[in-house]
Amino acid sequence: MLLFWFLAAGLLLSALTVLLWPLLRTRRASAVPDADSAAIAVLRDQKRAADEDFASGVITGAEREAVVSDLARRVANEIGASPQKAAGGAMPGRSWPLAIALLVSIPVLAIVLYGRLGDPGAAAVAAAADGGHEMSDPQIAAMIGALERRLQQHPDNAEGWALLARSYYTLGRFPAAAEAYTKALALAPDNPDLLADYADALGMMQGRHLAGKPLALIERALAVDPQHGKALALAATAAMEAHDPSKALTYWRRLAAQLPPGSDDAIQVAAVIAELGGGAADAVKATRAPTPAAGAGNAGTISGRVAMSPSLAQQVAPTDTVFIFARASSGPRMPLAAMRIPASELPKEFTLDDAMSMAGAKLSTANEVIVEARLSHSGNALAQPGDLFGKSAPVKPGATGLRITIDQVVP
Repeated sequence: MLLFWFLAAGLLLSALTVLLWPLLRTRRASAVPDADSAAIAVLRDQKRAADEDFASGVITGAEREAVVSDLARRVANEIGASPQKAAGGAMPGRSWPLAIALLVSIPVLAIVLYGRLGDPGAAAVAAAADGGHEMSDPQIAAMIGALERRLQQHPDNAEGWALLARSYYTLGRFPAAAEAYTKALALAPDNPDLLADYADALGMMQGRHLAGKPLALIERALAVDPQHGKALALAATAAMEAHDPSKALTYWRRLAAQLPPGSDDAIQVAAVIAELGGGAADAVKATRAPTPAAGAGNAGTISGRVAMSPSLAQQVAPTDTVFIFARASSGPRMPLAAMRIPASELPKEFTLDDAMSMAGAKLSTANEVIVEARLSHSGNALAQPGDLFGKSAPVKPGATGLRITIDQVVP
């Protein structure tokens, strides 16, 4: 973020130089130090003092603009009343008020227009994702709060609503996620990703059941994109919930046809197909397909297995929640990808990918990441005393076969 403001200040200074140089050069060529120069020097010092007070937080932006406007009027009045104007010629006398007005108005207009038309919140998210400093859980919550406030001011940003919805979902705030997806879909009604994600959030609100509105959203997503991976998986799950294995098998086969042979997803889907009586040959084919070497998989994914340490097993309740997430090994704690499962599913084979991104930063862009699994007794994604966790050593994106054991307690 510091680099952004440095470059912005440099561009602004360059623009002011191009505009002011002809005016100031004319004044130096035709005048000597006089009462106008002294008045301008005093007023310039007063403007500098106002800028410093604003930078240090002594005055607000509105108070600073009021001071600057008053100074501009005083400059015009004092120079207009100076006898040097009549003696020195008309054009040089008018150059100074114009120069001061440009010096004041251009930076103010630039800041105001950026605040109204730009996206300052995006700079904060980008700075956090860049790995400049370690972020605490309260800071993550503060970033989400900043995004909420930004969207209140600019509610026509579909990508912003989708980002907020994914953040809520990862934190386990499913009603809030559903509401944010509703606003995103109002702006992008035919986006299959949003439709599938919204259905998923509603399903979590319904106790992991997809009947009703979630299923209607899934069908809308498949109408837009018949090969949408998440929508196919959700449709198959909904069919299994409805005790319609034949229909579920159709969706699973459509999904399997587009998965890379030998991938973890392909193997898991083939196993489900075999369980539904779709043919064991599919499972054998998927298992025998060449698999990437450990640590050399798709750079946008990380996969492995999470298990609970036997020494802590007695502290786990079936209603507990497990968050599995990857974050940069050095930098912010904002997850690059995350998933949420019930503790009853442990041990769990997992895959994290770029589609699970929270704040715009992707797993595939990190140099090294740490994968952590945290069991929450409260269901809160933010760490609480008494939660259980385990984590991997730093690994490269694309790593496979990770083994994470939840064997530590949050103090």
